[in-house]
Amino acid sequence: MKIDRRCFLSLGVGAGAGIALSPLPWKITDDLSIWTQNWSWTPVPATGEFTTVNTICTLCPGGCGISVKKVDNRAIKIEGMTDHPVNGGGICSLGLSGLQLLYGPTRIKTPLKRTGERGSGQWTALSWDQAIAEVAEKLNAIRTSGSPQSVACISGATSPTVSRLIDRFMAAYGSPNSLSVPTFIDSYRAALQLMHGVAANPGFDLEHAGYILSFGSGLLDGWGSPVRTFKANSGWKKSKVKLVQIEPRLSRTAAKADVWITINPGTESDLAMGIAHVIIKESLFKADFVQNYASNFNEQFRKLILDNFSPETVSKTTGVDSASIIMIAREFAKAKNPLAVCGRGQGNIPGGMNEFLAVHALNALVGAINREGGIWAVADMPVSDWPAVQQDSTATTGSRRPRLDNAGTQAFPVAMSLLNQFSSALISGKPYPVQALLMVESNPVFTLADSESTRNALNKIPFIVSFSSFMDDSAALSDLILPNHVYLERMEDVASAAGFNRPLIGLCQPVVTPGLDTRHVGDAVILLAQALGGAIADAFPWDSFENCLEETLGDQLETLKEKSFVVDEGFQPDSWATAFHTPSQKFEFIPTALASKKPFAPINPEGDASAFPVILLPYDTMRISSGFIGNPPFLTKTIEDTVLKGTHSLIEINPKTAQTFGLKEGNMAMLQTPKGQAPVQVHIDDGIMPGVIALPRGLGHVAYDSYLAGKGVNINRLIGSVPDPVSGLDAAWGIRAKLSKA
Repeated sequence: MKIDRRCFLSLGVGAGAGIALSPLPWKITDDLSIWTQNWSWTPVPATGEFTTVNTICTLCPGGCGISVKKVDNRAIKIEGMTDHPVNGGGICSLGLSGLQLLYGPTRIKTPLKRTGERGSGQWTALSWDQAIAEVAEKLNAIRTSGSPQSVACISGATSPTVSRLIDRFMAAYGSPNSLSVPTFIDSYRAALQLMHGVAANPGFDLEHAGYILSFGSGLLDGWGSPVRTFKANSGWKKSKVKLVQIEPRLSRTAAKADVWITINPGTESDLAMGIAHVIIKESLFKADFVQNYASNFNEQFRKLILDNFSPETVSKTTGVDSASIIMIAREFAKAKNPLAVCGRGQGNIPGGMNEFLAVHALNALVGAINREGGIWAVADMPVSDWPAVQQDSTATTGSRRPRLDNAGTQAFPVAMSLLNQFSSALISGKPYPVQALLMVESNPVFTLADSESTRNALNKIPFIVSFSSFMDDSAALSDLILPNHVYLERMEDVASAAGFNRPLIGLCQPVVTPGLDTRHVGDAVILLAQALGGAIADAFPWDSFENCLEETLGDQLETLKEKSFVVDEGFQPDSWATAFHTPSQKFEFIPTALASKKPFAPINPEGDASAFPVILLPYDTMRISSGFIGNPPFLTKTIEDTVLKGTHSLIEINPKTAQTFGLKEGNMAMLQTPKGQAPVQVHIDDGIMPGVIALPRGLGHVAYDSYLAGKGVNINRLIGSVPDPVSGLDAAWGIRAKLSKA
C-alpha cells in the first residue's frame, strides 16, 4: 500500500484524534490530582458518605446526562450517565472539567454594582433586594417615559422554560426585542420551515446512517451532541460506513474520515449542487419521492441544476476535480441510508442558507427525509401552556414597534433572532436607541463576529444588566450583575440535545447546595416582574421558578426527577404523505417563499483579494470552549503548543503560502483583515490548503482568570458579519487576510 505525505498526515493526526476523543484513556487524567494541588481554590472534601446525583450537562448544546459523585455536599467527580439516550455513559473533556466552573475563582459571589469606568473591574457588593430594586427603578423610568421597546434582552439559555419566562417578561414589559443566540440549528429550522413547511428541529439518525457526507461539520470536533457523534463514529468504523469530510483544513474529523476532500472556502453549496447534477443527470434520485412527494423538481430545480452546476463548472469554483464529484455523487446516491450534513465546525454559528438548502436538497434527492439513517423533522416535547399575557396600553404600544434585528419581518420571515443585525442597530441608533440591555447566559462581546464593534455598540447603551455566573467579557462591561447559579446548583428543564432524532427533554437537578449569594435567573426575573408591579407582576403568578417549572412540566416532572430525562422512545417521523405543509403540500426543492430570491447563490468572504490575498478561517477544537462558557483551567492545560504557545495563538499556514510571505516555522507575524490586526506565531502545516490560513475559536478572552485571560487572539475580532440574503443570519465563516513579518 502506497502511503503519500497526505496519508501519513491523516494517519498521524487521526491517531492523535482517537486518543484525544476517547472518554478516559488520556494520560492527562493521571495528572489531575497533581494539577489540583496548584489551585488552592479547589476544595478537598473531608471524609464522608459517597453519593451520586444524576443531572444534565448544559455546558454545550449536547445535552448529555451526567452522574456527579459527592462527599457530603462536595462534588468530587463528573462521569457520563450510563443509561442516557444521548451519550450512554460517555463524557467530553469540557464536561469532565465542570467542577472547576463550580468551584473556580471567576464565579461571581454576590450581586455587584459597577463603581468605576466600564471595564475597569471596580465593583461594590449589593444585597439581592438592593440589586432588584435598582434594576426595577431603571426599567420603570424607561417604561414611564413611554419607551419600553428600548429595552432588549440577549439570552443563550438552554432551558425552554427560562427562555419562555424571558420572552414573557419582555412581552409584559412591552418590548419586541427578546433575542436568542443562533446556531446551526436555527439555519436547519429555517430550511425545514421553507422546504417542509413545519416548525421543527433537525434530527439526524446517525446510528443507522450508511454513508456520511459532511460539508465542513466537525463531527469529531464538537458538532451537535459531541459524545453521541463520537459513539456513532465508532459504529461507522465497525460497520464500514464511509465518512467523507469536505473542508479546506485537515481537522480531526477530516483525519479520521475515510475520504478528505479539500475545497475552496465558501463554495460548499456549489459542490452540493454539483453532486445533485450527477444524481439527476444519471437518474440516481429516489423517483418515488421526487415524483409523488416533491414540487418544483421538473419545473425549476432540475433545469437550475443541469444548466448551471455540471461537475466541470463546479470543479472550477470549488477546486474539487470533476472525477471526485462524480464518484462521490454515485456513491452517495447508491448507498444504503445516505446522509448529508452541514453546519461548520461545532455549529455554534448559523452559516449561509445556500449551503443548508443545497445539502437538504441532496438528502431529498436520495430519499433521506424522515427515513432510517437520514434527517428527521422532530417536534419539541409537549409541555403545559401558560395563560396569555394581558398587556397594558404601554406594553401594547411598545410591542408594536419594529424589532431592532428585523427577525420575523417581510425581509426575513423565517428568522427567530438576528443577533448579528442587532449590533448594527445599536450603533446606528435606528429605528430607535436602546436604553437598557439584559444578558442571560450570553457573552456577545466575545462570541459575535466583529467583536470590537459589538463592544463599542454595548458601550453606547446607558444601562446593562448581566445575569452571568462568571466575570466573562460581557459581564465585565455591565452596570449591574445579578449572578445566576451554575448548572450544578440549579433545577431547570433542558432542551433536546442538538441533532437528536427523537423528542427529548432533560432535567438539570441541583447536585450541591449553592454556596454563594447567587440566585436562579428564573427567580430573578420573577422578582423583577413583581417589583415592577401592575400588569407585569400579574403576568407572573408563580412564587418561584421551581413552582413555574412544576406547572409547566406537569406529570412529566416526577419521571424527570427520577431519571433526569424523558424521551419518546416510540417516535417515528411523519410519512412523506403527511410530512409537508408548504403551499404545495409537498417538499419544495425551491421554496415558494424564495421565488424572488436566489437561494443557492454563493456568499463570498469579506475583503478585496488584491489587498488581502489569503482567506482566514476559524476552526474548532474539543480542547477549547468557544461559546458562552470559557475554558476551565484543566481544559486549557490540554491545548497543544501548535495551537497556543505562551500567550500567542499559532496561525496554521501551508508551506507554499508561508513562502510567499517569507515566513518560517515559529516566526512572529502580523495578521491583518479588513476588521483589524493581531500578532500571531506561525505554524507551518501541510494539512491546510494553499491560500488559506486558520486560527482557533475560543481564545483571546479579556476577562476570566489568569489561566484564560490574555491568551491568544479572539478570531471574532478579525472576522465581520455577512448577513445571509435569505435568512438574515450571519453567514460568515472566514474573511480575506494578509500576513507580514512582525
